[in-house]
Amino acid sequence: MSSPLSPAPHASDTPNTPNTPHVIDPAGGCPHALNARLRARGAVAEVVLPGGVPGAVVLGHEALREFLAHPDVAKDGRHFPALHDGTIPPDWPLRVFADARGMHTADEADHRRLRALVGKAFTARQVERLRPRVEELTARLLDDLERAAAASPDGTADLRTHVALPLPMSVICELLGVDPEHRDRLHHLSNTVIVSTDTAPAEVMAAVRELVELIGTIAAARRASPGEDLTSALIAAREGDGDRLSEAELTGTMRLMLIAGHETTLNLISNAVRALCTHRDQLALVREGKATWSDVVDETLRWDSPISWFPFRYPTRDLPLGGTVIPQGTPVLAGYTAAGRDEAFHGPDADRFDLTRPTAARGLSFGHGAHYCVGAPLARLEATIALERLFTRFPDLDLAVPEGGLPRQRSFIGNSVEALPVRLTGPAPA
Repeated sequence: MSSPLSPAPHASDTPNTPNTPHVIDPAGGCPHALNARLRARGAVAEVVLPGGVPGAVVLGHEALREFLAHPDVAKDGRHFPALHDGTIPPDWPLRVFADARGMHTADEADHRRLRALVGKAFTARQVERLRPRVEELTARLLDDLERAAAASPDGTADLRTHVALPLPMSVICELLGVDPEHRDRLHHLSNTVIVSTDTAPAEVMAAVRELVELIGTIAAARRASPGEDLTSALIAAREGDGDRLSEAELTGTMRLMLIAGHETTLNLISNAVRALCTHRDQLALVREGKATWSDVVDETLRWDSPISWFPFRYPTRDLPLGGTVIPQGTPVLAGYTAAGRDEAFHGPDADRFDLTRPTAARGLSFGHGAHYCVGAPLARLEATIALERLFTRFPDLDLAVPEGGLPRQRSFIGNSVEALPVRLTGPAPA
């Protein structure tokens, strides 16, 4: 930041006191203890991003809700001066978020134009039409999970590999008209570019270039042979009226759909399974009809958001927020995992996984305001079907290792585990 966060004029009687900025660990890890420590200082914390770049993170629920919808907060990287004045080197790994062009980095009229093109595929009615296909895919993947467990010497299988990843990846790729042979590579590249924040800069830049080339290949295939898919529709909209969708916007929008369309749901399903396996009393509430699978999804989104600290938004003026002032042009992270357990909003039991929590107390994991996640209805559909079918078919399913022993994603952006070994018949014999 151009200057440290400072107490806002007319702040509360106990404004934030100056603190040493938190230096973000690119390797990430479980965020909840860190969130609690930083939130104790205030709703907004000064941070140092990888590469020594000053920034901020919004941690409190009410502050984040205000920030996400604030008219003086932008998504376009042109509002981030250090990105353009030579302060930040060209190979800064987080440039991929700031330099991207598409719906997720557009503001006002440009954002509305791009969102209108994409949003038609994600209305509640359109998503509901996908239910039979999602159910069919889920059944097939549960067969794969069962076969993998049966073939394993210890009777375990990785739920992320066999269910949580291929379900949303298959659905979003079918929506976009992506040929199956590209899907594994797309996940590898998106994980390298977006999720694994401890990846070396040279590797990130190489992955970005390959991802852009692969998306270009996908777009070229659909341009040569249009179909009833979203990519074909985006191309037609661009070519039918050249000023509607530029090549960069087409590539950026496709990249957003491909990455957000599977990475978030992958973590959501994984985190929900972990939560239910370690809170059997809450699973019992669903089985007894006292809670629903939708409640499981909502509470998982709040309690263990699939995205932890997401980049970037930029104040277009010095912005009073949460008892501090965030200087104009600061790159700000949205602290979804932190806001989800904010005791000031969710109460003293915010750390408790509770399916009976009032709906009004749910979290902000899909965002708020104009940039609310356009794919939220699809993610909810996929997760609710996957969880219901999984625990109906395998009622004794449990983690194959203690929850604390699961390998965490090496990321401060994604929030989940890298593998989720499960045993379909419950705990191993003593």
